[in-house]
Amino acid sequence: MRGAKSAKWVAGAAVIALAATACGGGDSSDEGKKNTSGQPAGYVSIDVGEPQKPLMPADTNESNGSYVIQSLFTQLLDFDSKGEIVLTNAESVETEDSKTWTVKLKAGWKFHNGEAVTAQSYIDAWNWYANVDNKQQNAFWFSDIKGYADVHPEKGAAKSKEMSGLKAVDDTTFTIELTDKVPYFNYKLGYATFAPLPKVFYDDPKAFGQKPIGNGPYTFEKWTHKKLIQVKAWDEYQGPNKAANKGIQFKNYSTVEAAYSDVLSGNLDMIRQVGPRDLPKYKTDLGDGAIEQPYAAIQTLVPAFYTDTFKDIDPKVLQGLSMGIDRDTITKTVLNNTRTPATSFTPPQVKGNQQLESDFLKYDPVKAKALIKEGGGVPGNKFSIQYNADGGHKEWVTAVCESIRNATGVDCVGDAKPDFPTDLEARDNNEVKGMYRGGWVADYPVNVNFLKELYHSKAESNNGRFADKEIDELMAKGDKADSLEESVAAYQEVEKALVEKMPAIPLWYYRINGGHGKNVDNVVVDFHGDLELTGVTTK
Repeated sequence: MRGAKSAKWVAGAAVIALAATACGGGDSSDEGKKNTSGQPAGYVSIDVGEPQKPLMPADTNESNGSYVIQSLFTQLLDFDSKGEIVLTNAESVETEDSKTWTVKLKAGWKFHNGEAVTAQSYIDAWNWYANVDNKQQNAFWFSDIKGYADVHPEKGAAKSKEMSGLKAVDDTTFTIELTDKVPYFNYKLGYATFAPLPKVFYDDPKAFGQKPIGNGPYTFEKWTHKKLIQVKAWDEYQGPNKAANKGIQFKNYSTVEAAYSDVLSGNLDMIRQVGPRDLPKYKTDLGDGAIEQPYAAIQTLVPAFYTDTFKDIDPKVLQGLSMGIDRDTITKTVLNNTRTPATSFTPPQVKGNQQLESDFLKYDPVKAKALIKEGGGVPGNKFSIQYNADGGHKEWVTAVCESIRNATGVDCVGDAKPDFPTDLEARDNNEVKGMYRGGWVADYPVNVNFLKELYHSKAESNNGRFADKEIDELMAKGDKADSLEESVAAYQEVEKALVEKMPAIPLWYYRINGGHGKNVDNVVVDFHGDLELTGVTTK
């Protein structure tokens, strides 16, 4: 489906597997009739598991919740398959100095309850999202806006409820004044956390998160926790991605293998990612329904720098551990040639991607062992890698640990959490014991998104709690550049500096290896690696 991806942790190793309420295609010509698994006629189904948080745009930064948020809400703009901007709710987003931006909305847009979508709908929502008292995971995304420090001070409660940089000109026009110029700010607006909210939200935000009312291509129908979320196509939607089906069922499975079996049996229409066990045969099984396509995402290992193991660790040790990972062999064997070894911290599909040509990203057991020794070694000579057991990660985590153990003598073990939400909660609450599996997909197609959102000391998704003054200063320089091109170039320098700090160990770039059954058609992949659900049709 189209829609900017929530700053997004990727669930799967694959992507998350999901607990089965089986479902299938349905006959669109048989109005109101359900198939044997309870899927309404004309609806399509996909394996998307339980969101970590209630369904609010600024409190969602993982792939499960993101899929649902994008079906219910539409922000100002989006991106096409090449990562270029497509205006959705906005008529225009313009600036002359990269500091003050003027947004004009398309007239006539409404929320699902009939309320008009206005400039104030955006301003009120952004002020609420950014307010420290509301504890939204994605509040940091609004930090460029003038007055953010008043609503989100570093310590204590909010001093104001409004950011001074947001002003309504009329019902369909508002201005955004930033504290400093940010040449890529319009790209950030393509992230779903910038979606507007209706007035009813403020009456009871907690209740709203369970039954959201958005302005997107689908309206909310029901949420049976840990089993199913169902949304219905909205006839009055005016965006470019109007639904071609009657609705979507997001189904929860306990394993990717169970979801895959349901696709083969016709009880599930689409699977986002096939697990390692079925990768060798899924193209034969699914035929024309098999999907293989690179997209803007990367897999990393992230040290938790607050742990006894990695607190004050010498970067040489992390560089050595990185050189102990045989990426080529693991991607070719365990992952069946479905991943590409990483040569940087950013994927090829984003502006500013570069091949770092760093030895630290190449397999070399001799140098790996020497670097670890030179850096003082790993405390206890052992560490763990946390991952979600429902995402098909066990096989490659085991292989990475074996590679490190064989190359360096450092012991490495997997630390499995039962599901993706549990994995995320451990990261959020600083409960990771060693490293964790970091999978990140683009929110917008600029290298900044893979660097600032993960490694700035104040970034919400910096769950390893990496903090480095030099890196923060280099990022600030990139943010204040005179053009998008200069900003991208400045962040390339940030990336080169990160190799010397090693806030994470890049492993490989993602490729979607999923597919669909015989009951649906027109299944394509967007820039973020999502299946474009609005365009899927039933047979």
